[in-house]
Amino acid sequence: MNGLRLSCLFALTSFATSTLITAVTGPAFRTPLSRKSVSLTGALVTAKGSEGFYVSGAAVNDTRVSNGLFVFTESSTTLSKVAVGDMITFSGSVDEFRSSADPDYLLLTEIEDPTDIVVVSTKNTVTPVVLGVDLFPPTQKFTALDTGADGFLSVPNNQTQVDTVNATLLPTQYGMDFWQSLNGQLVTVRSPIAINFQNDFGEFFVIGDWPVTGQNSRGGLTITFGPDGIPDGNPESVIIGGPLDGTTNPNVTMGVGLSDITGVVTYEFGYYYILPTTAPTIISNPSFDISPTNLTSSPADLCAITIGSYNVDNMAPQGTHIDDVANHIATVLFTPDIMFIQEVQDNDGPTDDGVVSASLTLSTLIAAIEKASGVTYSSVNIDPVNDADGGEPGGNIRQVYLYLPDRVTLVNGIAGTALEAVEVVGTTGSPALSLNPGRIDPNNTAWTDSRKPLAAQWTTASNDTLFTVNLHLLSKDGSTTVEGNARPPVNLGVSQRTSQVEVVADFVSDIFAKDADANVVVGGDCNEFLQARSVFASLTPLMTDLDTVAGIPAVEQYSYVFDNTAEELDHLFLSPAMVARGAEAQHIHVNNWAASLEVRVSDHDPTVSLVRVC
Repeated sequence: MNGLRLSCLFALTSFATSTLITAVTGPAFRTPLSRKSVSLTGALVTAKGSEGFYVSGAAVNDTRVSNGLFVFTESSTTLSKVAVGDMITFSGSVDEFRSSADPDYLLLTEIEDPTDIVVVSTKNTVTPVVLGVDLFPPTQKFTALDTGADGFLSVPNNQTQVDTVNATLLPTQYGMDFWQSLNGQLVTVRSPIAINFQNDFGEFFVIGDWPVTGQNSRGGLTITFGPDGIPDGNPESVIIGGPLDGTTNPNVTMGVGLSDITGVVTYEFGYYYILPTTAPTIISNPSFDISPTNLTSSPADLCAITIGSYNVDNMAPQGTHIDDVANHIATVLFTPDIMFIQEVQDNDGPTDDGVVSASLTLSTLIAAIEKASGVTYSSVNIDPVNDADGGEPGGNIRQVYLYLPDRVTLVNGIAGTALEAVEVVGTTGSPALSLNPGRIDPNNTAWTDSRKPLAAQWTTASNDTLFTVNLHLLSKDGSTTVEGNARPPVNLGVSQRTSQVEVVADFVSDIFAKDADANVVVGGDCNEFLQARSVFASLTPLMTDLDTVAGIPAVEQYSYVFDNTAEELDHLFLSPAMVARGAEAQHIHVNNWAASLEVRVSDHDPTVSLVRVC
């Protein structure tokens, strides 16, 4: 347990005669005995680590109260005095510890600097709480403090703080309350399944053999709506942290099955953890074979076109990244007629030297796709103002269209520049763009330090008109964790993303004002979940999400995996006329079903769709 130890010790009261562990932990998020000195008897040592040991005491008939507790000590001499299975008495001071200076991390109750340790007996049986047998984690809501129609995704954020409210726990109703009620206790997770890759510290989220919601076909948990219409954040999952015995956790990916895990519940760095007594082992792997799409266009059906969308994760001309992306487009997506691409860097990548053109990046990508498939794409983009669109400094990421000229052609027009605003012109029944391609309202403050939408007008092989808007909305970087102090959690940039969607919705409305039956596709990397309904409230009355039109099950609607959830940040929206004709879509999990982080090409999965324009 590394981090900044924020001691809350002041003048200490005199030792009580004897204090129960349950009296130290209490029925709320914070201890009722902070800064008190206590003497504990009947404490059974359940686990040991390099920075202390864990004890359990007599349970009470109150599921809100943990009978486990962490005892912190930096003294190797003190640690050597106890062993797992020892029944001890000891004294110490009750402290509340934050795992870093970040105020969004909750306080962890512990005993500091134990003294007067007496081993009463040894080799006692240590019996963990078996999750899924003795107790069951709630499956939808994190805390009662997440008020609002969108639950933990409601805005405005950070209206209350867990530490400040210090609510009495409701462990059968709320996930954070459940894990808090077990803080310091030894638990067992039977038949765990990893639901994401491991992080940089070798930690990973799991679910165990207990009821879950939102489980997808791979075994992960997808953000969905609960039966009450409120987003389900999957609080029944938990992180497996660093093993207490110094062994190393295995590298995992979504769907990996593991041996049973026994460890202690704790709180670190914004999440509830289980610290295993020893590292689990992998006992099963999912298949790592990725089936390519079966959605392809046909020369015999000119009304049907295929559209792909792919955030290619800071693609620059250097390295093997372009070849990997090209292989995906060629052999997994089968070269869609139009590709919405996001995060294409300029010709020298992250070198911050004023270069903004991506001509080399795109020509290299197109050549690689041609080598892999024999298909030659054309491309269109607008170079941004240097360092004005966010992303990796110097990279000048932008949205790009790749397209097959025999299936769609860009309507003749003048291409806009970085700061020129495209307008909807034309006559009733025949809308057109003043610039083609053009950026939508690029000087609007909604796009500060963010990518501007790339609009284009196309003529299809069936001689129909199609309008597209390629998005890459503001990043969520800097958001707080879903199990942090701020409630609802801070969804950084949510107000700006909301404004961005409103600007796009106004543009789409201008098209529909001239032709209610226009073919319009809007989408890309929106950096937001559809379950955050307030963000898309201006667009969803006008257009329909592709996954809904295609009938993709809610649990399979994901293109990104982060922390404890599979989630969809990448969306395509269709106009009413296109919705009426139906559509098909597939998320191709070539990245998030990868065998390891090392072979993953992007943190986003591509999507391919088949839509009808006539």
